Amino acid sequence: MAAANPWDPASAPNGAGLVLGHFIASGMVNQEMLNMSKETASCFVNFTRLQQITDIEAEIYQKNLEIELLKLEKDTADVVHPFFLAQKCHTLQSMNNHLEAVLKEKRSLRQRLLKPMCQENLPIEAVYHRYMVHLLELAVTFIERLETHLETIRNIPHLAANLKKMNQALAKMDILVTETEELAENILKWRKQQNEVSSCIPKILAEESYLYKHDITMPPLPFTSKVHVQTTNAK
Repeated sequence: MAAANPWDPASAPNGAGLVLGHFIASGMVNQEMLNMSKETASCFVNFTRLQQITDIEAEIYQKNLEIELLKLEKDTADVVHPFFLAQKCHTLQSMNNHLEAVLKEKRSLRQRLLKPMCQENLPIEAVYHRYMVHLLELAVTFIERLETHLETIRNIPHLAANLKKMNQALAKMDILVTETEELAENILKWRKQQNEVSSCIPKILAEESYLYKHDITMPPLPFTSKVHVQTTNAK
């Protein structure tokens, strides 16, 4: 149950209420002044908001720190993460065991390397025979193409020069193709002119014979042949 407001005249009468009622009756205090005293001061509201903003900023800062830590952990996962470290340790341990085995058998390995391997057979289990057949086929193919591969490797340093020569050869080929096309066009034009001249020769000869029969002289045409000109001069 809420406690009675001692400044509210409507509540149960007490000493403060009687004094307040007397002030209201005399006009020294009015109802607006009483309502203002009931409202919460604005400064306290601002303090509360400021405290909330401070808390939110602190939470945002904390979240940003967590995000930066997660990014750093992601970037360095292959270095500091236990899973990757365990894999690296396992690999290093396997290499270490292999090196220890090599060092233990160093003397026998040295003697085996010094001993020639000719006229000896390597024992291979039956389950691996079919793989060895395929491996031998690959080895034969590789040996057949070895010289080609070596030649290709030797030509790698000269690749730029070869490409330059190839580009120059292509440019010369383009020029030759252009010249060939022009020559072909000229040949076609010359052949067309020869056909026209060949078709005109019978007409010219017929005209000459007609003029010769009727003893008619005409100025030489610009396209008449040298034989026709000489015949006219002889006449």
